[in-house]
Amino acid sequence: MKSITLYEYKNSFLNHIDPFCKLLYILAALSIPLILGVSVTKLIFIAISIFLIISNKVFKKVIPLFTFSAIIILTAIIIQGLFYSNNKHIILQLGPLKFYKEGLLFAYHIALNVLNILLSFAVLIFTTKPTDLIDSFVRVGFSPRFGYVLSSVFQIIPQMSETMSTISDAQKSRGMESEGNLFTRIKAFFPLISPVITSSLINTRERAIALEVRGFNSTTKKTFLNQQTRTRKDKIINIILLLLIILSSIWRIITCLK
Repeated sequence: MKSITLYEYKNSFLNHIDPFCKLLYILAALSIPLILGVSVTKLIFIAISIFLIISNKVFKKVIPLFTFSAIIILTAIIIQGLFYSNNKHIILQLGPLKFYKEGLLFAYHIALNVLNILLSFAVLIFTTKPTDLIDSFVRVGFSPRFGYVLSSVFQIIPQMSETMSTISDAQKSRGMESEGNLFTRIKAFFPLISPVITSSLINTRERAIALEVRGFNSTTKKTFLNQQTRTRKDKIINIILLLLIILSSIWRIITCLK
């Protein structure tokens, strides 16, 4: 059976890194720019995330994220450039539309935040096996229920895409027209909604039954098939990331006291 996940094994450096290292990287990528309040740090982490994604050979799978983020960024540019409350200086005029410097700068910071968040999470999602991530949480004391919820979050998008593709192929084989102009595509989309929702409910029920049969609610101590060990490389990465967060916090405190 095909695995329903965004993860793809490439036998790369990131595939062999402990999941908690990647979680700590996300924390560092989001917290350090927030603590320092410097846009350059966001650009640095965006560049690092892109480098890690390219080195792991999953850049093609991340392209849809850029498409999604481009829509958000373009919307922010238009709205903030035109209607930002602190707009004063006009920098561009297209007919009756006036774009202001202050709004565009604010949209620029929004764009950096969006890209930083998406790319840092992409480093985790596309290079980490979901079961390894869940096992890591359960091993340190989190409830297996939390692990199940986390697993479902990682699988919901690829699972729905797989279901949509299967149902769409079935509808096409029955003669439904699904390609053409925008109106035809919208018309073909609505018949897919009901089967996808129904299929998701059935899958949820089947998973619940399977988990109950396997003793998911058992109160006995859980055991693991594979023993997980953190290497020296994982420990070094964790120490570096923690030091960066601590040092940035100390620097911000010192600058605030001056």
